[in-house]
Amino acid sequence: MPTHETVTELFNTIAPKYDLMNHLMSFELDRLWRRRAVRRIADKRQPLKVLDLATGTGDLAIATARRMGADGTVTGVDLSEEMLIQGRFKVADEGLQKNIELIKGNAESLPFDDDSFDRVTVAFGVRNFENLEGGLREAWRVLKPGGRLVILELSYPDNALLLKGYKLYALHFLPWLGEKKSGQREAYTYLPESILRFPKPEKFIPILEKTGFSNCQARSLSFGICRLYTAEK
Repeated sequence: MPTHETVTELFNTIAPKYDLMNHLMSFELDRLWRRRAVRRIADKRQPLKVLDLATGTGDLAIATARRMGADGTVTGVDLSEEMLIQGRFKVADEGLQKNIELIKGNAESLPFDDDSFDRVTVAFGVRNFENLEGGLREAWRVLKPGGRLVILELSYPDNALLLKGYKLYALHFLPWLGEKKSGQREAYTYLPESILRFPKPEKFIPILEKTGFSNCQARSLSFGICRLYTAEK
């Protein structure tokens, strides 16, 4: 797994073009995937206290805050200050400063008390944890009893033919696109490789259970290109 320093440096570098590249790489499907996740986070539009790990530029935090009532709050945590700067601009543009706070921090060593949050969320960031089990245990620790973990993570198709095309796209076209649009070929070589290394649901679900979660479920989105995981404390 990557080190904290490696991940921080990479995302600091790509922060200015991060949102644009996300939309381009996913053909805008990332917006749909987040909407699906938000319905599992705030399924009754109730105000909640939410922690968004690896928040990046805050897309999921913003979408979640919009969904909740006026009293709902989201705390976003990320290692990359440059990503957080981009996120704070977006939060201000949305007028959500009272609902969203974005802070620099490590998902594997959180500065929060036990049983602090109704929901813990991660969108496209759990595969970058240096210590996957350590990060998940921290998520479990800060969740309130009965609270829910919601994870969106990129994956790859189960279908062999689709997988062949996906690997061609991810391992060859994306680095070219990353260099063309952001000048960062190395970063967009690392990102698809990290997707292929991340465990599939049949291996990730047992890790969730091992770290304390129950009622763990995985849903395939867009033929398996993305997975939506939910679990409870």
